[in-house]
Amino acid sequence: MNEIDSQANRLLIAVIQTADCDLLEKALDEAEVSYYHLPSVGGFLREHNVTFLIGCSDENYVSIKNILITTCKKRISFVATPLENPTVTMPFIAETIVGGINFFSLDLDHFEEI
Repeated sequence: MNEIDSQANRLLIAVIQTADCDLLEKALDEAEVSYYHLPSVGGFLREHNVTFLIGCSDENYVSIKNILITTCKKRISFVATPLENPTVTMPFIAETIVGGINFFSLDLDHFEEI
C-alpha cells in the first residue's frame, strides 16, 4: 500500500464501455492512480462494459473525475429493431447514443489492506 492509497477516503465506481478501457487505464497509470477493473455486461443492448474501482482522496477527486470525463466518450451506435408486419418482418435501423460513464462516488469510513 503506498502513501496515496492510505489517504483514500472515497471509492469511485465508474462503469464504462470496453472501447474506452485501454485509454482510461493509460491515463490513470500516468496520473499514478490506484484502480482495479472488472468486466461486466450491460442491460441495454447487452454491450460489454468495464467497472473501475478507484480509491482516492478528496484532493484527487476532481482530477480523477476529469480524467474519466475526457477519456470516456459517448458515441452513436446503430441497432436493428424488427418492424412486425403480418406478412413480413423487416429490420429497422435505429440510431442510439451509447457510452459515457455511469459514475458513483462513495465516502469511506474505513480502509484497510490485509
